[in-house]
Amino acid sequence: GGPSNYKYRGIIPRTLSLMFQEVDSRFDQQVTVRVSYIEIYNELMFDLLSPIPTHEQSGNISIVEDVTGNIKVKGLTMHACNNEEEALNLLFEGDTNRTVSQHELNKNSSRSHCIFTLHVESRSRVESIEKINVSKLHLVDLAGSERTKKTGSSGITLKEAAFINKSLSFLEQVVVAVCDRHREHVPYRQSKLTNLLKDSIGGNCKTLMIANIWPEVSNLEETISTCKFATRMMRVNNHAVKNINQDPSVLVRKYELEIRDLKHELNQTYVPEPPEKLFGIAKQFLN
Repeated sequence: GGPSNYKYRGIIPRTLSLMFQEVDSRFDQQVTVRVSYIEIYNELMFDLLSPIPTHEQSGNISIVEDVTGNIKVKGLTMHACNNEEEALNLLFEGDTNRTVSQHELNKNSSRSHCIFTLHVESRSRVESIEKINVSKLHLVDLAGSERTKKTGSSGITLKEAAFINKSLSFLEQVVVAVCDRHREHVPYRQSKLTNLLKDSIGGNCKTLMIANIWPEVSNLEETISTCKFATRMMRVNNHAVKNINQDPSVLVRKYELEIRDLKHELNQTYVPEPPEKLFGIAKQFLN
């Protein structure tokens, strides 16, 4: 969908609407939502929400994996959103920075893969505040894999199509490897797309793919290929569990208070009763 007609809006705007409806309904939790938007164009990564225009970015953004296995992007711009409207404005801003071009099948064909991500942190307002539930929702828009003979691509458009088809091929290889229990190695690092989505395909997650097909006889081969890929994706079997982190600043404050209380108890010295008073108490007891 596009921004011109709200009735026919796409999956990402609908997701944002449901997300903030859920956030507003949880009165007992403090929820923080941050948004990022990445474009993978010709195996280069660009930050679509950065104040630096994409044509001035180098595209050499690095992907790192922390000790817990979470995938992160160095220097990625993340904007905090308080409501649906703010998130939609960021989505539309990023869409204006995307790379699109025209070919014989589509006058506004996306020439890159884009990943719109919601980073969500929630903590209870009534229970232990140092525990944070951390989650991440990747909304991935994969570029189409039409045959170059049908699109009539040439020059830069042909080069873009080669990178698109190559990265989609690597994505399929990763899916096949994840589904094979006898495989010890999964080739995530073959492309930026699979490396970035490592914890969203074979990690602690739930994975859903929506396949778009063209129901015409002239595109039967592409339709069959897409359906085969979707069938392989259906075999990905993950078991998602909650990611509970501890807020370091809150923990430090908590431990400081505990140490202060313990020191206070130790400093309270016991003052014994004077002997005369003890003798008087004993005498009364004997009488």
